[in-house]
Amino acid sequence: MQNHANEISNLLYSYTHRFDGGDLEGAAELFKHAKIITGENGESIDSTALLELWRTLVIIYQETGTPRTKHSCTNAIINVDEENNRATAQSYYVVFQQTDTLPLQAIVSGRYEDKFERVNGTWRFCERDYRWIELTGNMSEHIRDAASLKRT
Repeated sequence: MQNHANEISNLLYSYTHRFDGGDLEGAAELFKHAKIITGENGESIDSTALLELWRTLVIIYQETGTPRTKHSCTNAIINVDEENNRATAQSYYVVFQQTDTLPLQAIVSGRYEDKFERVNGTWRFCERDYRWIELTGNMSEHIRDAASLKRT
């Protein structure tokens, strides 16, 4: 069971590394089999729409090709259902950012609620609930129209 938890943790961390590295396509690819819940009433989008949303909202800095962020994903509680090849994870995140005009600081935090499935021996995301933005700071240099984001 521990190996499965490690594989799932690696999926959580792969998302943060790809996103912070400016690889929005690679980050979205992790969700190609997933339902991404974004709306207050449980509305969802697919990975293609998620990528387009990121391309519209996330500021990528030309000099680095990245959003100049570091996502910290912590406190993951992972539950594996071996018999049904399913798993869930709840984790916290904090996003730090530093730019030429913004000193290093936490800009947003919340939690991820994820579901996973194992297909042909490989774990993958099958759902992410993106609605849990709980604390927000200065996101003006990370998100275009940051004022439109709401805390839960």
